[in-house]
Parts: sequence; structure tokens; C-alpha cells
Amino acid sequence: MTDLFATPASLRAIPVEALTLEQAQAELEALAKEIAHHDRLYHQQDTPEIPDAAYDALVRRNGAIEARFPELQRADSPSLRVGAAPAAGFRKVRHAVPMLSLGNAFAPEDAAEFVARIRRFLGWGEDTPIAFVAEPKIDGLSCSLRYENGRLVLAATRGDGAEGEDVTANVMTIKDVPKTLPTPYPAVLEVRGEVYMNRDEFLAMNKGYAEKGEDLFANPRNAAAGSLRQKDPKVTASRPLCFFGYALGEVSEPIADTQWGIRERLKAWGFALNRPAEHVDGVDTLLRFYEQIGQRRSSLPFDIDGVVYKVDRLDLQERLGFVSRAPRWAIAHKFPAEQAQTRLKGITIQVGRTGALTPVAELEDITVGGVVVSRATLHNEDEIARKDVRVGDLVVVQRAGDVIPQVVGVVEAQRPEGAEPFVFPDHCPECGSLAVREEGEVVRRCTGGLICPAQAKERLRHFVSRNAFDIEGLGEKIIEEFWNDGLVRSPVDIFTLEPRIERGEFALIGRFGWKEKSVENLFKAINDRRNGIDLHRLIFGLGIRHVGEVTARSLATHYGSLDAWLAGMDAAIGAMPGAAWRELAALKGVGPSTMSALLAWFNDPENAAKVGFYANQPALRLETVIGMLGIREVKANAAKALAAHYETLERWTEAMAAAAAAQPGEAWEALVRVPDVGEVAAEELAGFFLEERNKEIIQGLREAGVTVLDAEKPKAASTPVAGKTVVFTGTLETMTRDAAEARARELGAKVTGSVSKKTDCVVVGADAGSKATKARELGVTVLSEREWLDLIGE
Repeated sequence: MTDLFATPASLRAIPVEALTLEQAQAELEALAKEIAHHDRLYHQQDTPEIPDAAYDALVRRNGAIEARFPELQRADSPSLRVGAAPAAGFRKVRHAVPMLSLGNAFAPEDAAEFVARIRRFLGWGEDTPIAFVAEPKIDGLSCSLRYENGRLVLAATRGDGAEGEDVTANVMTIKDVPKTLPTPYPAVLEVRGEVYMNRDEFLAMNKGYAEKGEDLFANPRNAAAGSLRQKDPKVTASRPLCFFGYALGEVSEPIADTQWGIRERLKAWGFALNRPAEHVDGVDTLLRFYEQIGQRRSSLPFDIDGVVYKVDRLDLQERLGFVSRAPRWAIAHKFPAEQAQTRLKGITIQVGRTGALTPVAELEDITVGGVVVSRATLHNEDEIARKDVRVGDLVVVQRAGDVIPQVVGVVEAQRPEGAEPFVFPDHCPECGSLAVREEGEVVRRCTGGLICPAQAKERLRHFVSRNAFDIEGLGEKIIEEFWNDGLVRSPVDIFTLEPRIERGEFALIGRFGWKEKSVENLFKAINDRRNGIDLHRLIFGLGIRHVGEVTARSLATHYGSLDAWLAGMDAAIGAMPGAAWRELAALKGVGPSTMSALLAWFNDPENAAKVGFYANQPALRLETVIGMLGIREVKANAAKALAAHYETLERWTEAMAAAAAAQPGEAWEALVRVPDVGEVAAEELAGFFLEERNKEIIQGLREAGVTVLDAEKPKAASTPVAGKTVVFTGTLETMTRDAAEARARELGAKVTGSVSKKTDCVVVGADAGSKATKARELGVTVLSEREWLDLIGE
């Protein structure tokens, strides 16, 4: 994800034990954003873009850095978060008992350490047996079913673990889910389990969609998640969803003493169980079950991605408790990705919304993990070169995490004679524009912008996506049809559809199967958005590179209105730094404080004489001269970097004078300082607005009657925490950490992820850890969750 997140590949390659404090802090910041991005794609949008194994590697890297630098753990750390916040569109439901995720094991040693940790925690020796329940880990969507007096009254997704989505109406259509329970039953019973789709039924459903020319689901997990989140329960009812029960949430009275006993009670109430499951009592039997399930994996009717081990006795589960976002008494032992070999027929290039050229392997059909694969990602040109992938090769295909197929290697011994290295195109295959690769990037991008049909079409799809304009009835398939028929080529065209039809320019009824009622519903949905769209949704919908949903919200909050944002962008562009300043800023070893000191020094006319003195001493090396000038903050490493780049005293002094004259103005620096923006996104914003056609789109939307709603500015001036620096740590009971931080920002507080002398207060929840300790050592005010709520009057 080099094109989306700011962690340099060189930094990610450094072993954790070799990271400096500053490097660790920078990487944790990038990992928090990157993992949150993938959490949203997986849990909210059901469109994961990286394999499970790659995601797990990011989480492990984050955990390893935090273990070495516990004082750097951020408030938004992935290790303190479960899933993602509930998506818009469904009523939010707070779980009576949090729905936590599981820790992961990837090797036999991890499973052995899991058992050893339990023994250490309980103080038990090797001779004391510990019984476990081992079950397949179903690859579906977690769901909680609440029964009151034997009747199903609520069904909710996991969401962020504390708060999920109310999907009761949709779950009522799932045949596996008992709507009433046979007696006896407790007054309140929450059954936790997984909504999933059997593989054969998934393939049959997709076949039916293919025959109708409709979009296909990528895999059973995405199909199950997408089906459960349908706004129309009739659509959910038409999909072959199933449900396994495997755990409990809130229960008004005990129903069993063991995990196995819970399974038996669930079975008696009519719930399907994830099978096969076994009672096991040690590391060897855990691993034997894991191997057996792995061998039977492809023959099971549903997709699994591992095995779950749970301590059987419930009293031991209670004693073991939880750590961070996972129970100590359970773990998921993940399977490695499945692989197969096939021939590479060709390499095609796809062009995405931001112009990224992505190579795709066209394969002879091969079954991997029970799914027929005909295409796989090759990631980028560096990966093709590194693996030396050539058309005609026998390649190793991996369905990593059972989600996205990828080519992971080549069987060179079976390379056909005459196979040539692949030459990555330097022009866009869609529009012919130059495709360039910027320094430090792994992605080559088309420079055609909106004249590139592939980019324009993808941006249009993005414009109507869920977190942007979210126009019901105008999904990817309809956009594709409208685009191909020339009806919609820009966002403005969406809002002129109805008047164009009324003028008789074209008819929609009868085309693509449209009927009068469906056309009426589409125009109602369009007009709902025309009559009021949030500013952050518009900003996000414009598809500006590096401006995701979080950054769009920050921009909307900062500027407040569309007019203010547009004016702010014009002012920022006018105050952009010049080339000489950018050249200096790009130098490795010259940080912001060094730059500031350098330019301030050169702005002082008295210092010209000092430089002139050394101009007459050509025997002195430039690095030596820079050091002898005694400029504050310019240390030896910075002097060395400056000398290596500028080479001569004359060139260096001219460059510093030019850089001083080309410094950014206040409007640019104000844009860069907006939370979640920074230099990279600011550059992309400027590039977007320097393109006249992009400004014409915004103006066209306004002329088409689109009303952009002002963002609500935080009324923070009179709050007791306005201007205070606050850190949240530990697990909160009444709200999620994200919600607490968002509320603090609304009240004018500055929320940070680390404790220092500048911190005003630290709000501690359960398992607060080192931050609370450090706060007390520094004399920083420490508040409980209840004290915090009292302080802010809630």
C-alpha cells in the first residue's frame, strides 16, 4: 500500500529490534492508519484489498513495535481495537457484552506458547491437564442473536466490538436461525456465531448472476456479509445464508459449566454447530486436530481459515479473562495460504481511479482452495521483475487468506524456450497518456487524469460509493451501463439525467430493464442527495488521491463550508512553496528544524559576509565550511547531506537564498497543519485544483442544484477541556476509544497517542498499562472514565 500510506518501504524493512525511537513512532502512526483502512474495507464495505496473511503481518509488526516501545502505544492502536465502527445505514446497537476478536497463532510454536501462557497465568505445572475445545474457524461474518423469554428480539453485527449494526430483519430470513427456543431457556440469552454461505450454494448463486450478466461476489465471505447488510430483507431472504452458533454473550443465568456444555445446549435449542469439533487436552492433540482439519479443509462444505482453541472450563475462562482486545483463554490457529500451479497466458494492465497501472496475470483456469481462479494480481512492476515472471511460465498461484489470488513465484525449470522478460508499459493502455513513476513510489500512474476513460469511470464509481454520495440504485453495474451508453460521463451528468429525459434527449424506461417504478426510485434517490450532501462526502467523493474518508472529514471540519474550502484551496495554491524550497525539503538528513534554522540564518543580511569570507578559501571542503558557520540545528549529518547535494559553496548559497524566497505562505502551512492532511495530501489537493476540469465539476454540481451542507464546527470555546491535550488508554466501558476521542475533539481537546509533560490529562480504562504509569510519574492528571464523563458533563 505504498501509494496510500506514508511508511517508506525502507522503514518497513528494518527489523523491529533495530528501529530507533523516532522510526518506531513514525511506523506506528502509519500502521494505525493502514490497519484502520483495511478494517473499514473488511468489516464495513466487505471489499478487502489485501490477503488475510498480509493483514496479519501488519498487525504482528504493530504488536512487535509496541512490545519494544510500550510508551509509544497510540490511542488509535490496532491492538486496542476490534473490527471497525458500524457502517452508516443501520441502527447502531451497543453490545451488552463486547464482541472481541481472537489472538492469532501461525506456527506450532505459537500454539504451544498459548498453552504455556495459560499455565503460567494459572500457576499450573505441566502435570495438570487443561481441557480445550477445538473447532474450525468459519470464514464468515460475526453476529450476535439476543433472545428474551425464548424469542429472537435482536440481531447485531460485531462492528467495532462495542457497537454493531441492527440486522434483525435480515437475520429473521435465515432458515438456520431459530426464531423461538424450546424450553427450558434463560430469560435473556445472547448467542454469538457466524453468518456464512456454503461453498456449493455460493457457486450456484454466482452462476445464476453470471447468466444474467450481473456482478459476481468475490468469495463466500463477501457474499455473506453483503447479503446480511442488504437494506431490503427480501434480498437477504433470496441468498443462501447459514448460521453457526459457537459462543455466548449476555446470559441471565448459567446454562453450562464448560464450553462443550454450551455447544450441547445450543444444539438442543436448534442451532447448527461448527463441525467437526473435538475435546483435546494438550499441545500435541491441539496440533493433531489442526493437521486433520487442514487435510479435510477442501472437503468441508464451507470455507474455513483456521482452527480455534478454547479452554473448556468456564470458571477457568473467567479467571483467565481478557487482554487488550482478545480473551486469554482462546486463540485462532490460522492456516497458511493454499497454492497451486498453472500457466500464465498473458499479463494485462488495469488502470484504477488514481491512474495506478496494476498488472494482472491471465491464467489457465486452476482450482485453489475450492475456487476456480483465472486471474491473479501481480502487484506492480517491481514484483514482476523481482520474481522474473514471463508470459508462458508455469507460475505458483496463492489464494492468500482465501480472498485475493496472487502469483507468488515461478517454476523456472519449466520455463518455455523463448519466454521474454515482461516490459512494463510507459504509456497508459486506456488513453495513451504517459505513465510515470515518481521517486519513492512502486506504482506507475497514468498522467491523463479525467481524459483517461478508465480513470474517469473508476472515479465515477467512487463518487457514488457508500461513503461518498451513496445514491441508492446507482451501483457499479448501473454506472458501467450508463457510461457505456454515454448517458453519464461525469458526476454532473448524474444530476442532469432527469431533466435530459424530460427534454426528450433519451428514454430510460425499457433500457437495461428499467421500468417506470425503478426509474422513479432512482430519481428520488438522486434528488435526495441533490437536496443535501455533507461537505465531507463531497470531498471524499471527488476521488482526490490521498484524501480518504478521515482526511475528508478533517478538511470539512476545518473549513466548515464549500465556499470556505474552495477559497482555502485557492489561497493554499497561491502560497505553495517554490522549487528551491522543495529541493531542500526533500534532502535526507535535513529535517524541518534544520531547514528552519538554515533559512532563518540566510535571511539575516549580516551572515552574507561570513559566507563571503569562506568563498576566498577554496581549499576548504563545503561540509567543513557549513560546520564552521555554526548555524544552530545544522549538525554533522545535515552538513554532510547538504555538501553532497549542492557540491560547491557558490551553488549552496544561491540555493539557500532561492529556498528562503520560495518558502510556503501561511495558507499553505494552514492546509498542511489540518489533522490527517500533511504535505502529501496537500500536494494532491493542489494538483487537483490546478486542473481546471476538476473545478468545473464542482461548479457544475452547484449549477445542477446540488446543495452542500456546512460541516458542524465544534463549539469548544466554553468547554472545560478546550485546548487541553488528552490521552485515552485502556478499555473503556461506556464507549469505544474512537468515540471517546471523537467526542473530546468535538469539545476542543487535542487528542494524542503518547504521554509527555505537555499532556494535561490521561483518561484510563481497564488494562491501562504503561501510559497510566508514565502519567503518574510525570505528575500528569489521571482520570477514570467516570471522572472524565463528569468533567465533560455527560
